[in-house]
Amino acid sequence: MIKLYHAVLLCSLALSAPIASADEAPASAVSPSASATAGAASAGAATGASEGAAAAPSEGAAASPAAPPPGASAPTEPVLIHADKLNSGDTAWMLASTALVLMMTVPGLALFYGGMVRKKNVLSTLMQSFACTCVVSILWWVIGYSWAFTPGNGFIGGSTRALLNGVAFMHDEGKVTVSHLAPTIPETVYVCFQMTFAIITPALIAGAFADRMKFSALLLFLSAWSLAVYAPIAHMVWEPTGWLNAAGVLDYAGGTVVHINAGIAGLASCLVLGKRLGYGREAMAPHNLTLTVIGASLLWVGWFGFNAGSATAADGRAGMAMLATQIATAAAALGWMFAEWFSKGKPSVLGIASGAVAGLVAITPASGFVGPSAAVLIGIVAGVVCYLAATSLKRAFGYDDSLDAFGVHGIGGIAGALLTGLLASKQISGADGSLLTQLKGVVTTVLYGFCVSFAILKVIDWTIGLRVTEEQEREGLDISLHGESLE
Repeated sequence: MIKLYHAVLLCSLALSAPIASADEAPASAVSPSASATAGAASAGAATGASEGAAAAPSEGAAASPAAPPPGASAPTEPVLIHADKLNSGDTAWMLASTALVLMMTVPGLALFYGGMVRKKNVLSTLMQSFACTCVVSILWWVIGYSWAFTPGNGFIGGSTRALLNGVAFMHDEGKVTVSHLAPTIPETVYVCFQMTFAIITPALIAGAFADRMKFSALLLFLSAWSLAVYAPIAHMVWEPTGWLNAAGVLDYAGGTVVHINAGIAGLASCLVLGKRLGYGREAMAPHNLTLTVIGASLLWVGWFGFNAGSATAADGRAGMAMLATQIATAAAALGWMFAEWFSKGKPSVLGIASGAVAGLVAITPASGFVGPSAAVLIGIVAGVVCYLAATSLKRAFGYDDSLDAFGVHGIGGIAGALLTGLLASKQISGADGSLLTQLKGVVTTVLYGFCVSFAILKVIDWTIGLRVTEEQEREGLDISLHGESLE
């Protein structure tokens, strides 16, 4: 398995060679700010950069912005600048946001998922989130950041930041590199911030195949998926040379890149792996809903770093994104709760916690583009639609999405992305929303993500196998895979 893992990693690195010429050629993409003006800015990565570069004196007067001199164009690739051009307020906020988003995976998602599985699989579920954090951090250093966030072609970035080569802080010279997508903060901070997004996305997928995948297969799948699916989609949507960015797809903080991407990969996973033993015949009640509620609460708090942090600045857009996130989450939690109450006669703790996560998912692509009233509408729709997806839709098609990764993240992300096209406010976003353009982004992500995820899973299944044995599954993954258990 180790040899196969090395082979996958080496092949991934080799793929960067043809792209190098795209980095060496003159950049042809418009700047993030110009992109935003044309309606092609997506994600806080791009829109936040445009705001930071053109911030008014009242927002960050304590530090000089990293805007280009009058008459000069904004940078189209990472650049080295004098450290006094950084904005200390933006940098402080982004350091805090990075910690908040990392908290969403460990311990937030780990506890949220860990409480929903059976007792015999709790430790293995926690292990999945923790191991994913470690593996993706290294892959981000190796090539992930470069493929996602440096100029390249419409599909993927270049290799100029492989091994984070060129990311610099020069103490004696008083210089530091900045990303063209976040010119008021050090590139080191931007790398870490985007790393936390790259970490949580594959970790979300694990909810779809909980209780039945081999740990060795999981490591291979999440590694290959991060490089072959996450990095290209992130580049296409968030980097100005990406074709979906140029097409005007709006994704402020990851509705397409993170949630649809993870959700559709989760659907592919549960289809390839098949159902859990006893699914539909045996009780599979959550082991500890207290852990799930704690996890959901940590996700809620951490999501302010996810959405408000995607402004890449401590400014008015960050404040609006935070407000929209809070309101949409509350509305979605209530929407799910009342839908379940009406349908089943009782509101559940698991239901309201799941509804809150659905709201967080759906508001993610819209958080920097809509006002409070639109956020309420997005939240209500997400709560009800995701409840139906996690219950009626799953029963109708018979797939075993163990912890509703597709039902909440896939469906919630699709709903949020489409509603962004309908409800985006040009006064807030500086961009025009379009339902057809958003649909293009959704369809591209669904088709590409599903097909590549399916292919990766099949290759792993043909080589080392994906699923644990029946005996291991009945015994529980804690004991059979890790030699540990809860007493």
